[in-house]
Amino acid sequence: MTHRRLASVLIANRGEIACRVIRTAKALGMHTIAVYSEADRDALHVALADEAHGIGPAPAADSYLRIDRILEAARASGAESIHPGYGFLSERPDFAEACAQAGIVFVGPPASAIRAMGLKDAAKALVAKAGVPVVPGYHGARQEPDFLAAEAMAIGYPVLIKAVAGGGGKGMRRVEGPDGFTDALASAQREAQNAFGDPRVLVEKYVLSPRHVEIQVFCDAHGNAVHLFERDCSLQRRHQKVIEEAPAPGMPDEVRAAMGRSAVEAAKAVGYVGAGTVEFIADGREGLRPDGFWFMEMNTRLQVEHPVTEAITGHDLVEWQFRVASGEALPVDQAGLAIQGHAVEARLYAEDPDHGFLPSTGPLRALRLPDGEGIRVDTGVRAGDRVTPFYDPMIAKVIAHGATRHEALDRLAGALGRTLVAGPKTNVAFLKALAEAEDFRAGRFDTGFIDRALDSLTAPNPHRDGAIRAGIRALVARDTPAGTGSPWDAVDGFQLGEARRQVYPVAIEGEPAEAVLHWRPAGLTVAYGTPGPEPEAVAVIAAPPGVLVLAEGRQIALSPPDPFAVDLDHIDQGGAIKAPMHGRLVAVLVAPGETVVRGQRLAVVEAMKMEHALTAPRDGTVAEVTAEAGQQVAEGARLITLTTEDAA
Repeated sequence: MTHRRLASVLIANRGEIACRVIRTAKALGMHTIAVYSEADRDALHVALADEAHGIGPAPAADSYLRIDRILEAARASGAESIHPGYGFLSERPDFAEACAQAGIVFVGPPASAIRAMGLKDAAKALVAKAGVPVVPGYHGARQEPDFLAAEAMAIGYPVLIKAVAGGGGKGMRRVEGPDGFTDALASAQREAQNAFGDPRVLVEKYVLSPRHVEIQVFCDAHGNAVHLFERDCSLQRRHQKVIEEAPAPGMPDEVRAAMGRSAVEAAKAVGYVGAGTVEFIADGREGLRPDGFWFMEMNTRLQVEHPVTEAITGHDLVEWQFRVASGEALPVDQAGLAIQGHAVEARLYAEDPDHGFLPSTGPLRALRLPDGEGIRVDTGVRAGDRVTPFYDPMIAKVIAHGATRHEALDRLAGALGRTLVAGPKTNVAFLKALAEAEDFRAGRFDTGFIDRALDSLTAPNPHRDGAIRAGIRALVARDTPAGTGSPWDAVDGFQLGEARRQVYPVAIEGEPAEAVLHWRPAGLTVAYGTPGPEPEAVAVIAAPPGVLVLAEGRQIALSPPDPFAVDLDHIDQGGAIKAPMHGRLVAVLVAPGETVVRGQRLAVVEAMKMEHALTAPRDGTVAEVTAEAGQQVAEGARLITLTTEDAA
């Protein structure tokens, strides 16, 4: 094994993780090589790298998942190593093997370890032999729906269906009872096939009041292995992590030691080398206990949430990856590691919490990310970049570190309050509400916390009408020539004896509305909605033909109304079912003439590797289906038209 430090690295990824790897590689004096799809030609990671190579069209299947094109770029650039980041090819054993065959160092574990831990069923059997506790369930090869339904009944509801090759919450469904099992199974298998090319699933007992606690492990090629303590990732929505923290609240020393030992044993069982994460599910009903946690899976790569571990240990995990890949031993042993304070990470996404957290796309018209004491931000975008439907919609990770958990959460909430993103909708207000949630701060939470508290976490902004009034003033100022605040200059008529009054039509989030403008000597006042104070800080960003109003982490689009924005062909049919985002129409579940009931699934759209079901807003009859399964559809495209009694 060589001990010569690697001189160059190709980063087989994009976005914030590519930028983060480039930062450490440059600090180590390495030559950095980026790859990019056509959609990422002008991306930040391309600009930061020393050189960059195109690898294909926008869809990941045609670019970032093409092993041949990435290796071709590595050969053309003379890359000595490849860092896979996370996602894409990071847990593909055939990619690690292809790198080895090409004489290129894969900055990650050996293919044998990836393969052993890559399939959840086999991984559970393997770690169980090493004495690591596993969740009860069916982890076998049979996949017939009737058989799996019988196994679920034997396990006892609620159960969790999980993709065998899965990760990131994809191909995962919680099922409360037998009536919903068949539909959930089909959806999980379809999503698993789309995301991983493998539809197989396993079925496990769903642990009540579960805490998701994971252990960061690191191994070298000399037989050394350590854990860098735990992260709590229990704040999840749809099995996707939202806020992660280290260390886990309420973690007793004896449980930390037991989990750490189990994680290291799991890694050693597969001859692991490099950075990995062993994930456990813990029963949180009576606190964290040595006999109350079970192995779920091992992620054979760097995790999205690794910065919180870096914050509490003071070690750069990407630097460790490069050192271990160069043949060096781990820089410290277990006794040399200690926890320093507390760290929390929030994932800032382009999504709309007010509409089911649907992904939001479009240009970033303004971007202001926070800084300050104890604050770190990892991002892969700049103002002017575009969030596309092709990849994960993450804008940034905001990490806060403090001496205590409360200080870290206070710093995180403050940082989110200073964050401004204009263009796509974001979850910044939702994240701030989470960081400030009383029960979360008190340690009273599990993986179901967000679902239980969703109404309060996404409560309407009490200052929304005030923000709209501020936006209308900006629109009027933009469209009013200098001097026309005087009634003598008005082009729409004027009146004497009292303030000039004008009805002002405006589209708010695309819906027509009206405000009333009062022109007085002291200036313009706007009457709209419920009178009350305006938010303390309002930003108005130009977004032709209108503006975007940002206040308290929320965005409202205002524009002059478009009198021609009417679907004249279907003006009498009040049941247009439209695509909520750009994506692929996976399934159409109804046909013309079919009678449907409110809440019935009509179609499934897949975007950013996640499935989104479109349901009937009311009872009715399918009048028309205008798209076919497999088609790419644009946001707002009419897919199905319902005729309802009201419309008739």
